Amino acid sequence: MAHKRLLDPHCEMILQEFRDNLPLFKETRAFLDKRLKEVLGEAGLILAALESRVKTEDSLAGKLELKGNKYKSLKDITDIIGLRIITFYTDDIAKVSTAVEKLFEIDWENSVDKRKLHEIDSFGYLSIHYICSIPDFPYRVEIQIRTVLQHAWANMNHDTGYKSGVEVPKRYLRNLNRLAGMLELVDEQFSIIRTELTDYRRRVHALVASGNLSDVPLDGDTFRSYMELEPFDALNKRIAAVNQAEIHEVSLLPYLPVFKRLGCKTLGDVDKIIKEYSDAAYQFASFQLGLTDLDIMSSSIGPQDICIAFILKNGGGRVGLKVMLDILNGESENNEMMAEVIEEQASSLPFMNK
Repeated sequence: MAHKRLLDPHCEMILQEFRDNLPLFKETRAFLDKRLKEVLGEAGLILAALESRVKTEDSLAGKLELKGNKYKSLKDITDIIGLRIITFYTDDIAKVSTAVEKLFEIDWENSVDKRKLHEIDSFGYLSIHYICSIPDFPYRVEIQIRTVLQHAWANMNHDTGYKSGVEVPKRYLRNLNRLAGMLELVDEQFSIIRTELTDYRRRVHALVASGNLSDVPLDGDTFRSYMELEPFDALNKRIAAVNQAEIHEVSLLPYLPVFKRLGCKTLGDVDKIIKEYSDAAYQFASFQLGLTDLDIMSSSIGPQDICIAFILKNGGGRVGLKVMLDILNGESENNEMMAEVIEEQASSLPFMNK
């Protein structure tokens, strides 16, 4: 139940103005929430959250009870509608800020960039607070921008009573400040790591495109870049021609751990296996497809049969085949039976008898 506030006639008039315009405030909040999500999404920004709210009547009454003589009218209260944009990374704050500044007219006199305060215990309060004017809307709006760690820290501090005006014993204050410093460092490092990973992926992409595959270590990023070169495309088309089959494209990333299991350390190792075992893979695929009338095949048939040929030619036998099938399909007794069938089918093919 809301606390009964003791307000003078002037404050009651402001409160009544709020009640009269509440439908407008709710409609505007919804519009701003949607518009910001659209604009930030178009800019390619991935947010942790975007929160919005209309101030409650009880909260407004409490504000008026404390300092109602400060406000001439409801228009002087800048946070009737509030939005909070929470980013994952500190460097995204600048990008979000630029988008907000382009979208709205900023009341710079009443806006605050708390990142510039540099207080020793200010980590959870580093958010930007914009006071914005909206076309055809007579009231101002507050927009806060902060990282997810800053948001979590501010909420934890609020929950513990820190910054509430109650004096905190020095030993607790010191520990809180130490934690704030650690979280600020974590926030910065996340952004640094993301930047470095982005640079690494650009370098990898350039190396792959240049064809210097032996210089490129085999990992998730490099394998993805290598797949863009469609290294199995020629083999798949050759196999599909056996039955004039249509090729259904699927992700080939599940074969990354298989190639690693085969001893590949670089993309050059993978490329060498593809070149050396494509003919053997074609022989095995042709044998299998000749027993069917399939007219649709998966694009994974090429890498699958190359790995099968490599395993069998290098003495891995059914044990090696089962390991491959376990990686691709999950461990199952059926994989052992499939490995036995594959080994038997391949035993009479020319590539196994050279």
